[in-house]
Amino acid sequence: MRLIALIFATALCAALATPLLARENDLATQGRALAERHCAGCHSIAPSGESPHREAPPFRVVVVKWPLENIEEALAEGIVTGHPDMPAFEFDPPQIEALIEYLYTLKADR
Repeated sequence: MRLIALIFATALCAALATPLLARENDLATQGRALAERHCAGCHSIAPSGESPHREAPPFRVVVVKWPLENIEEALAEGIVTGHPDMPAFEFDPPQIEALIEYLYTLKADR
């Protein structure tokens, strides 16, 4: 009886986790697309490689140096600092969620 309960519990956890993981992967994909469109001209947005702009830190460095919660807040308020050539950005909440989810994938690689 315990074995059946354990099997059922495991199957239930897997069934519940699958949509959540799919949603996170989808958000990360959307976030990467946003990073490619808005950030990749200056920053390396990949797990490796140099940034095109010498003063723009690679995103894989950003996620280690600064808490993602702070980055999330800055994206909501509008980033106006960074390297001297960085334009002002302001993202809407779904874009922020997607971009942060992508940044978590870079942090996970470390």
